Amino acid sequence: MKKSLIVILILGLCFSCGEEKAEQKKTDQPTMEKVKLMTLDPGHFHAALVQKTMYPQVDSTIHVFAPEGPEVQDFLSKIEQYNSRSENPTAWKVNTRISDDYLQQMLAQKPGNVMVVAGKNSKKIDYILEAVKAGLNVYADKPLVINPEGLVKLKEAFEVAKKNGVMIYDIMTERFESTTMMQKRISQLPAVFGKLVDGTPEEPAISKESVHHFFKYVSGNPLVRPAWFFDVNEEGEGIVDVTTHLVDLVQWEAFPEQIIDSNKVEMLKAKRWPTILTREEFTKVTKLPDYPKYLQKDLIDGKLHTYSNGEMVYKINGKHAKVSVIWNYQAPEGTGDTHYSIMRGTKCNLIIKQGAEEDFKPVLYIEPVIKESFDDLLKNAIDSEVQELFPGTTAEKLPNGHWKINIPDTFKIGHEAHFAQVTENYLNYLEAGTLPEWEIPNMITKYYTTIAAYKLAKKD
Repeated sequence: MKKSLIVILILGLCFSCGEEKAEQKKTDQPTMEKVKLMTLDPGHFHAALVQKTMYPQVDSTIHVFAPEGPEVQDFLSKIEQYNSRSENPTAWKVNTRISDDYLQQMLAQKPGNVMVVAGKNSKKIDYILEAVKAGLNVYADKPLVINPEGLVKLKEAFEVAKKNGVMIYDIMTERFESTTMMQKRISQLPAVFGKLVDGTPEEPAISKESVHHFFKYVSGNPLVRPAWFFDVNEEGEGIVDVTTHLVDLVQWEAFPEQIIDSNKVEMLKAKRWPTILTREEFTKVTKLPDYPKYLQKDLIDGKLHTYSNGEMVYKINGKHAKVSVIWNYQAPEGTGDTHYSIMRGTKCNLIIKQGAEEDFKPVLYIEPVIKESFDDLLKNAIDSEVQELFPGTTAEKLPNGHWKINIPDTFKIGHEAHFAQVTENYLNYLEAGTLPEWEIPNMITKYYTTIAAYKLAKKD
């Protein structure tokens, strides 16, 4: 393979390279000052997944600022797990500062130049705003905001970041899922896909739906979630949380590398509903014997009702889109989180399924809309343009006339590994000193969309 896996998967990333930079690349020497990471209040396991891999551009010492509690201890134990594993162990050195004024200590000491934050979503935008005011770059887990007040602060944060010459970037791992990348690639081939239809509210041009589970395994161990994860005042409702990924993919696939104005988003319908957990289920996920006081407000007949589910239908740049997220307690044995997506074109539909028939692994199917010459057009595309993305990909015609796209397992590396890919992307942006011109306006539009759905769902 001529290119490394990371290079193959990071598409559209292009920087001008002079002779000096080219020479540095050849010798594998860093072309910028070492990135020094500061992890703030790591309340979500995604913070640790950033450190599951070592990066040559990143200093091996990470600085952790956090309050005392099980969340930071879980973070530190995961880092130790990665350092001590038998295969490809990491070599992180951790400088931990535990205190109640952890944010103030980080801002005063600033032992690093990038703040990594993944935890309570209610606090995240305030952390981000204070960090950019202090001249720090931000690498943040989604969502950056969970309410209208947060959206106002986010816009301010981007203005301050621009003034201070620093960067805010959210961790969009799903852009690196292989079937999603393939769906996007084929949608950019007019000979095969045609163009994206306008769609209707009942049959949108593009849909993204996902099912998640509170009890799951991460890095081979049962995930213990903090109790506040079930408090929508801290975590945010489902319609503003996981939907962030799905709204991002709608924009990223349907309008690649285009600036999308939030004025071009019209929220049509939105709804929310709770997942209901028994005390026993809550205990299994959190390891706590009972509900804390702050969750008493969400109890009905002794069961926890958390608004983790949401759905929105909206128009974006004149195209109808649908985004839906569902949280169940636990997946049936042998299954896991699932994803469904469809892009409707004038020549074919591109459909990602992840059900029992696919062994709960995402698979891309193509449903022809036109019949004449489609098979030849698809084969030509697979043999030419598609091979540039994932070499070895084949198309298999099914008895129903649809096509199954077989992507080599080499490129199916899993959700946890995507964090390294996003981090590599972010490090490249730091080295270039800028984000693509569409990233910041589209981040604002993304969060405008989730908050618009939240407001409409709450109103209804």
